[in-house]
Amino acid sequence: MLEFGQTQAAPADSHVFDVEEATFMQDVVETSKTTPVIVDFWAPWCGPCKTLGPQLEAAVQAQGGKVKMAKMDVDRNQQIAAQLRIQSIPTVYAFWQGQPVDGFQGAISQGEVQDFVNRIAALNTSEADALAEAVAAADEMLEQGAAVDAAQTFAAILGEAPDNAAALGGLVRAHIVLEELDQAQALLDGVSGAMADAPEIEAARAKLALARQAADAGPVADLTAAVEANPDDHQARFDLAQALHATGDTAGAIDHLLELFRRDREWNDGAARAQLFTIFDAAGPKDPAVLTGRRRLSSMIFA
Repeated sequence: MLEFGQTQAAPADSHVFDVEEATFMQDVVETSKTTPVIVDFWAPWCGPCKTLGPQLEAAVQAQGGKVKMAKMDVDRNQQIAAQLRIQSIPTVYAFWQGQPVDGFQGAISQGEVQDFVNRIAALNTSEADALAEAVAAADEMLEQGAAVDAAQTFAAILGEAPDNAAALGGLVRAHIVLEELDQAQALLDGVSGAMADAPEIEAARAKLALARQAADAGPVADLTAAVEANPDDHQARFDLAQALHATGDTAGAIDHLLELFRRDREWNDGAARAQLFTIFDAAGPKDPAVLTGRRRLSSMIFA
């Protein structure tokens, strides 16, 4: 493992940037754990560097963020040049997952530059695609009722990519299906930073809330009779919506919550609207009942 000094993070507004010894660990090594970084070791007096550098920059920028490029002046950063055994320039190294994985020395053709950058950018794409495929496979397991297998797959993905929100959300959902609500809650309690606002985490959080409600849901028949006997019994209608959702009748639950919202949108501090959004988040934006429910709620709000 390379050991260099650490300071501020790499610039976020460009795919090409200068790097110094003091910033090498953060800007190159740490950044490469999520995005491949090509390092161009050059010097002002190096003729071939003046041709190679712009070619590399153009090829990297064209990748749109799949790969980054750091430029290091070896005259000003001799310690790292020595550590990496750079004996001539231009020298180019590619870092991925914190380690150098490819590189070359000397001038090469523009076509070879493009091939090199494409190859390094593909490291990022390949891993992302593989993770996405693994998440999709685990989702399918969960839909088919193989919750234990799905949970194991989601956990394995998180072992490789701890910040994968889709995998964490899937693991929470698997625990919910297995009625392991405390484990699901513990996972959600451990989420922090930007990941906490990811759609997959929001959906998992909503599903857990609904699962806890389902445990206390009353008999559908009794609640239906209570609502029919007194349509203005808002608590009975709200409880009926919870009970219907617990039985898998999402559309029915949404219908009753919309009716409650129509009758008294401010009842119990806007409980009907809050419950609707919980159901919407849990079911996902493509669910037909959600699409209809959102449209009907919007028409009521803006009528």
